[in-house]
Amino acid sequence: MPRLAPDYPGRYKPPRFAYLRSLLPLIALILLFSFGLISYSLLSHFRSPAKKQQLGWQSWDVVDISGLNSGKEGDDVLNVGNSTQDDDFVPSIPLDNWDPLAVHTTGLTEIAVRPCYFPPYLFGSYCAPETTGELDKTKGKWVIVEKDLNIRTGLWYLNLYYRRTRRLDVPLITDIRVAPDPPPEDIASELEGWTKASGDLHSGIWPTQPAMRLWYKVADQTWDGWKRQEIMDEDYITELDVVYGDGDPWFGFERVQGGKVVDAKAGRWDSVDIAFRRGNPVWSKTKVPTFHSDGTFKIMQIADLHYSVGNGECRDTDKTPCVGDSDTAEWLGEALDAEEPDLVVFSGDQLNGQSTSYDARSVLAKFAKPVIDRKIPWTAVFGNHDSEIADDRENQIRLLQSMPYSLVKSGPSSVDGFGNYYIKLHSSDPSHIHIFTLYFLDSHAYQKVSLPWQKADYDYLKTSQIDWFRNVSSSIKPISRPFQPDGAEDLGKIWNRPNEKERRSTKLAKPNAMMWFHIPLPEAYNPPDRSGFDDEELDLGVQLDKSGASKHNSGFFYNAIKESYEKGGTDQDEDWFDSPKVSEVKVLSHGHCHNTDRCRRVDGVWMCFDGGSSYSGYGQLGFDRRVRIYQISSFGETIETYKRLTSGSVIDGQILVGAGAPSGWGEDQVSYV
Repeated sequence: MPRLAPDYPGRYKPPRFAYLRSLLPLIALILLFSFGLISYSLLSHFRSPAKKQQLGWQSWDVVDISGLNSGKEGDDVLNVGNSTQDDDFVPSIPLDNWDPLAVHTTGLTEIAVRPCYFPPYLFGSYCAPETTGELDKTKGKWVIVEKDLNIRTGLWYLNLYYRRTRRLDVPLITDIRVAPDPPPEDIASELEGWTKASGDLHSGIWPTQPAMRLWYKVADQTWDGWKRQEIMDEDYITELDVVYGDGDPWFGFERVQGGKVVDAKAGRWDSVDIAFRRGNPVWSKTKVPTFHSDGTFKIMQIADLHYSVGNGECRDTDKTPCVGDSDTAEWLGEALDAEEPDLVVFSGDQLNGQSTSYDARSVLAKFAKPVIDRKIPWTAVFGNHDSEIADDRENQIRLLQSMPYSLVKSGPSSVDGFGNYYIKLHSSDPSHIHIFTLYFLDSHAYQKVSLPWQKADYDYLKTSQIDWFRNVSSSIKPISRPFQPDGAEDLGKIWNRPNEKERRSTKLAKPNAMMWFHIPLPEAYNPPDRSGFDDEELDLGVQLDKSGASKHNSGFFYNAIKESYEKGGTDQDEDWFDSPKVSEVKVLSHGHCHNTDRCRRVDGVWMCFDGGSSYSGYGQLGFDRRVRIYQISSFGETIETYKRLTSGSVIDGQILVGAGAPSGWGEDQVSYV
């Protein structure tokens, strides 16, 4: 074929720059993306009204709980539940997250049961029930209850889902129950007008069980000015939960009617049930107790409960019959009634670990119940078993803080561990003077190992905890000791003043203090101090366990306890060298060693053990379970201790500090009584 000339009439001649047409889509995409980035950058510098109010459609809820707390300004009180610096306001919460501790006023609109072959927390959109954008806007997005109904009984995952809304034109759920499917005739008549939730509560259970369905009743919302909160408290359901074991559900929740989803089978699995909450029951602030007018204050220490999700198993006891957790709770109730303490300290290992405490909330819902039922303020520290199954101490601290009559604090985030805090005890007279200090530390669990087959040793108190304690100790102001209560009835009269003799016998010093942490220091096993003409060893009680201390010594005893004195100051102060160097903390109290209950004084500081308090923890035949009592008197100047046994006996009474305490401290001992 002959070659055509360029200007031949039959030849197609492309326009100039025709190749650019193929690039136009790419150029448009680049320009659109650039415009989006620029717009986002500009808009990010402006805060929308919705952001300022923490409001977003179906996303947030704002709660006003005015008048909830009645503590006076200056009182030592702690919020129970979610709280902020403003007593009358709780910050907004996201509505598409499941949080059974959160305070909100939104009701539920729909419930579903959904099985999934994969972990729902990894495949959320795949496992969740189907939905549409319109339903999400009307009824709310699906929220997963993050507790598996088939945790130990099923072939796959099974979870509850619900929708929650802020809208006022959507019916809300007012009641829930479970029933066999199909329901018997008598139950079917009761369920007229109810809605059957999608999904089988027995899906995946092995061996298979007859189908069971969840039913719920809805009602239209009513609005009466500002009284919507009161109406919701009475009628509308605001949260769902899953309960493992036969104990009570979490505080403020109640079990659904119709029976348990799964009954317990001894040696294989615990029962599973569904619970719900109406409204938002929030506990009032718990006030830190004060010394009595006669100068006394009593503390009961409960150690090493080792509670399980189920009933627990009794260990090393001749008690028959015996049910570990419930029998322990019964005897603790008897001890509480006999002693009537002002404060209870749980000194660690509230959870058993060892695969029986796989859900911390189910265990924590019952461990302090005898104390809570008697409306006694309490506090707690962690033990090594408390994070043996899941390292969730941060979550457990939040759970502990939300419980009634709890004085637990999370502590500074910059300090290692969770639960490093202190409580000031005050006099009950009008002066309200801080006259005693209680310290609580997290002694952690186990040290990290580099190889999986290595055995992890017990952990130890860290440098940040040494620094924290020394900083707190140095901030405590000295008082005139021994403390004399204010005898004035009001400010209109002349206050009682000490006479000259009393003035000469008083000293300025920080109040006495005690400290609790679970794992003892290595120094707890040092030789005891000696006292008196007979050179008697200051060591009362028994030690039937080997050393329970960490093999690593961080120096907490000599760099923290022995360096924090009653009389503060520095070597630049005029009388610092002449004043006795007495440690502010007089007693360290531990759990951890169930068959050890001795109090031993080492280098001027008492180191005491409780001994096991629970049938569910290991023990020894012939060694009764016990609690330790600390009786503080003379407005903090005297500390005595003894132990109460399951038999009802009281043994090993001894004065640790104050008038009548053993001598022999030399320059490290001084008494203001």
